[in-house]
Amino acid sequence: MGRVEHDLDAGQWSALQEAWGGCAYCGATGKPLQRDCVLALSRGGRYTLDNIVPACGSCNASKCNDEVTGWLRRKRFDERAFLVRHVEVRAALAGGAAASSADLPLSGAWEDAAPAPRVGRRAPSSGSSTTPPAPE
Repeated sequence: MGRVEHDLDAGQWSALQEAWGGCAYCGATGKPLQRDCVLALSRGGRYTLDNIVPACGSCNASKCNDEVTGWLRRKRFDERAFLVRHVEVRAALAGGAAASSADLPLSGAWEDAAPAPRVGRRAPSSGSSTTPPAPE
């Protein structure tokens, strides 16, 4: 088996935390953040700038090694907002420049919104269903 590349350095981790401004999944602030692999190590992910996001302990433990989009749907988090923001942060940091969340552009979906929604907001429900949510 080939050697796995883990190239996230301390400066990149700091830049990621600043760019996200909190937990990448639920938006929590004021909590210690952990490195979470969007694509889990057990699924072939690596500790790289492209694959790591800051996550609160609760989200990190809940996600475990689940596939991120399926997990976001089960938690009823805004999957699209996370994916768009992930692409924006990756693009902003790709050149090695540290960017604060205020420096990052808003996606087209958020341009007319004031203020921009937090990534971790629950996705809007599709109607008034009386069916209870599926267990997590």
